[in-house]
Amino acid sequence: MKRYPVLSSIVLLGIAFGLFFWTKPVAKQPSVGGAVVASPLVTSAQPDYGTCVASADGIGKTFHGREISHVMGHPGIGWLERTEREKEEAPSKAIAALKLAPDAVIADIGAGSGYYTFRLAPLVPQGRVVAIDIQPEMLAYMKEEMRARGLKNVEPHLGSVTELKLPDASLDAVLMVDAYHEFDHPAEMLNSIKAALKKGGRIYLVEFRAEDPKVPIKTLHKMSEAQARKEFAAAGFRFLENRPDLPWQHLMVFEKP
Repeated sequence: MKRYPVLSSIVLLGIAFGLFFWTKPVAKQPSVGGAVVASPLVTSAQPDYGTCVASADGIGKTFHGREISHVMGHPGIGWLERTEREKEEAPSKAIAALKLAPDAVIADIGAGSGYYTFRLAPLVPQGRVVAIDIQPEMLAYMKEEMRARGLKNVEPHLGSVTELKLPDASLDAVLMVDAYHEFDHPAEMLNSIKAALKKGGRIYLVEFRAEDPKVPIKTLHKMSEAQARKEFAAAGFRFLENRPDLPWQHLMVFEKP
């Protein structure tokens, strides 16, 4: 049999290359609308943040499509403590709807001047209210009020923009009143809240109703039920109900499974 050494070498080289590419793993590529989109082989999950042109009251950062608003600073204490607040928002009705156990540990996140904190404290005589804020000035104001009111079961606590800085499974409930829409790291905060809540622990989210144009609050300081449910579902919380009997606000209830 006649041999062709050059041809044999070419054939063997072709077989080797063919085996290499046939056995090499190929990353599955995502598709958008049926079209293949190139992506790196290794990816990591990122919070659903984006950017936009900052509006007058926003920071130019979005979360699930919602622009995050600026934070109300401690100079706004007078507005938080205004005498018309009960008539406009009915906070006493919101607090009664929480139905807390006497020994519950509840965190008031974004506690501000302590308006809700000090009204929650008598409802948990064997428990406590952890009043969390990121502004030392707010905590200083609350400490003065605690002394004036003689309250022993309120714990002012300095958090950060990304975490509560509380032990895991240390809370029965969380209350956020007109504060969540101002969190500039909501994904990280929701993860921190989830860790701090006990299994079955509840979040009570009070936000001005974006669906109602008659509510006289700036647009970015309102939230719709649909938007809140989207964000909290993505963080792994279960929606339970939206209590409809407040004049201007949603009272949405979520649960840690």
